[in-house]
Amino acid sequence: MNDILNKRRAGILLHITSLPGAGDKGDLGQEAYHFINFLHDAGVTVWQTLPLTAPHEDGSPYQCLSAHAGNPALINIDWLVSKGWLPSLDNSDEGRVLAEANKSDLLTDAFFGFSEHAGQQDKDSFEHFCLEKGFWLDDFSLFVAIRNQFNQLCWNQWPEPLKEREAKAIKDARRQLKTEIQSIKFEQYVFFRQWLELKAYAKQKEVLLFGDIPIFVSYDSADVWTHRDVFKLDESGEMFVVAGVPPDYFSATGQRWGNPHYNWVYLRKTGFAWWIERLQTQLELFDILRIDHFRGLEAAWEIPANEDTAINGVWVKAPGKALLNAIKIEFGSIPLIAEDLGVITPEVEELRDEFNLPGMKILQFAFGGGPDNPYLPDHYVKNCVVYTGTHDNDTTLGWCEKLNEGERSYIYEYLGYPSISLNCALIQAALASVANLAVIPMQDIMELGSEHRMNTPGTTEGNWNWRFQWEQLSPERAARLAHLVQLFNRS
Repeated sequence: MNDILNKRRAGILLHITSLPGAGDKGDLGQEAYHFINFLHDAGVTVWQTLPLTAPHEDGSPYQCLSAHAGNPALINIDWLVSKGWLPSLDNSDEGRVLAEANKSDLLTDAFFGFSEHAGQQDKDSFEHFCLEKGFWLDDFSLFVAIRNQFNQLCWNQWPEPLKEREAKAIKDARRQLKTEIQSIKFEQYVFFRQWLELKAYAKQKEVLLFGDIPIFVSYDSADVWTHRDVFKLDESGEMFVVAGVPPDYFSATGQRWGNPHYNWVYLRKTGFAWWIERLQTQLELFDILRIDHFRGLEAAWEIPANEDTAINGVWVKAPGKALLNAIKIEFGSIPLIAEDLGVITPEVEELRDEFNLPGMKILQFAFGGGPDNPYLPDHYVKNCVVYTGTHDNDTTLGWCEKLNEGERSYIYEYLGYPSISLNCALIQAALASVANLAVIPMQDIMELGSEHRMNTPGTTEGNWNWRFQWEQLSPERAARLAHLVQLFNRS
């Protein structure tokens, strides 16, 4: 077990976009620093976010344009003003909202401001960044520039020479789109600078940043366009199988995610180089990492691409042991957590345990099926991570409100008939458990209902937009959190 995870800790789950602030999304500005201060004051030493990568138009952080690139929408504009690369902004409420709505244009303006006004040290820093990240940044910036040129069309609908990455077409595109490519690289430079400054501040406050790696990448991504051999595609670059999960707790027809599957034969031949590079980027950004849908490293649900649902899929084996060995050889012991929810087999558990990876326990899953339910706290081991719920669950208050009287009575009896609300009792149960890490969604800390849910799996609308306001965190709730963290030796 990695030393970081071999200690009792408390964490809070909150994505960056859920932070307060102007506009419709949170960013890496002062509110992020205020949140770290709040965690520090409460004795909470882990901040878990969703993936930071650049999403598609639906906003899902699990369907992104790159396995490496950060989301430019998370860039804080005030930071650019402070550098002298943008003129001062209108600080009225209306001005702030307008600036956030026009962030993309402001980032372009900041690139030209940087080109004209930045000092030599910053320009050298940008050049170094472009060289160091060139293994993914060169192709990503070209991919986005071309995609913008064709009004966000997926790469498989581009003109054939660009789709097939013919040398002359790529050379011409790099020349014709040179300025836009540099501007896109600049956005990534700013994102990484701002995030790493935030990470350094978190370290000062003894807060670890906990990131999430979606096991699959989007078909419409720089990775698939650039590395077609890494994925299961036909000769024309189309998917003949797609990823998802079979029918489960969340959906009677399963979930058809639509991501391409990996060509594990090719990845083995390359020593899993693509995965190693992916981990390299994420380990720079985060102190702790979770592999989302870890069971896909043992076997993944392959659905024929022409199927509309995930029902008619099959499990296909994956070389998870060989991949994790390659990662261990490259990086040594890293703080890696396995998202082992869903249809879990003994083979998946064996893979997780062979590499001593903490699995996940969800209290909202614990109280059905009787005393053998593995999510009940009396079955926990130290080497696991317990949650009241995740970003894919209802808020715990919303979940509690949907329980019938028998279910509610059973949970209260199991918890020893606490005199506090069920929401608070479940938070206390998570923090009191033997699990080394207990993570509570911010919605649960603030006792918010179902209307504050982050995501509903299997749906495509109304997700990823939730934000909190500091007024929702009463002094009493903040003090209670700090008390529980200390009481159960997690500070």
